[in-house]
Amino acid sequence: MALKLFVEQATITTRHPFAIARGSTNGYKRAWVRLVDADGQEGWGEADPSSFYGESLDTVLAAFERLKSHLPEDPFDLEAAEARWEKALPRNWAARAALSAALHDLVGKKMGQPLWRLWGLDAKQAPVSSFTIGLDTNEKIAAKVEEAEQYPILKIKLGTDRDEEILKTIRKATDKPIRVDANAGWNVQRAKQMIPALKDCGVEFLEQPLVPDDLDGLAEVRKFATKHQMPVVVDESCLVAADIPKLVGRADGINIKLAKCGSLREALRMIATARAHGMLVMVGCMIETSLGITAAAHFTPLVDAADLDGAALTVDDPFRGATIERGQIRLPTEPGLGVRRK
Repeated sequence: MALKLFVEQATITTRHPFAIARGSTNGYKRAWVRLVDADGQEGWGEADPSSFYGESLDTVLAAFERLKSHLPEDPFDLEAAEARWEKALPRNWAARAALSAALHDLVGKKMGQPLWRLWGLDAKQAPVSSFTIGLDTNEKIAAKVEEAEQYPILKIKLGTDRDEEILKTIRKATDKPIRVDANAGWNVQRAKQMIPALKDCGVEFLEQPLVPDDLDGLAEVRKFATKHQMPVVVDESCLVAADIPKLVGRADGINIKLAKCGSLREALRMIATARAHGMLVMVGCMIETSLGITAAAHFTPLVDAADLDGAALTVDDPFRGATIERGQIRLPTEPGLGVRRK
């Protein structure tokens, strides 16, 4: 008997309007899925669509309707199930990621073990997560830095004409290590202009300085950044493992997000591929509940850096799962994803 799929729509709200170089909002439409087997055991997953990748709640819901007929009879048929979903809907990453998480959650529950343990990982190796400071006025940015007191590392959104001012505001407010995400908001000239300033402010690495497809420009920026000992990490330029070889020599690392790679198994492939090329690996997130965040948290023992604060930025997270204590990611010990509804 094939698994049954149940879908629930939801909206989650951030504490502050969340602004990056491409725009600002504080309401996010999401979908939660349950895969139920013949024994009534449930696996949960979350779809976090991004308009940047052409996805929305509507495309996610349509994808679930389409994928209902591609659910496996055997939940342990993970690899083949994900391959079928990708073939049926190659561009619906968020929907496929939700089903992948739900299927892995179900398998973990049937085995009575948390996912990280089934993968043979050491939960104590999970890194510290940064906390993201979105674009805002100087006064509000300084207030957000205070709100992030529990987090030892900050991630700063840039990509504006007042980036130097924002950096100075944050450095005046804190001496914590910071990471910068330009969200594809710069050109090559602007990136070269900013890199020495980033170095002076103690920035650990620079994420996605240019538009995703400008790989020649990225190579030029990375060459300049290397002289300043500033690693360059890509996010939007790297969706799946097959994107990584063309980034060798153009970037120092990649940022993995389930909502753009489409599955937990693809995330593991990305980690292995990046490691084979000697690249830094980080894991990031969208604005998500603890359901979505926890799915990504399970492979954090394999990465160098994490930015999994998506649930911490919200005011209405209805789930309990992985926690972040003073920045340290703590993985659940319950079976599967280890997520419960509050």
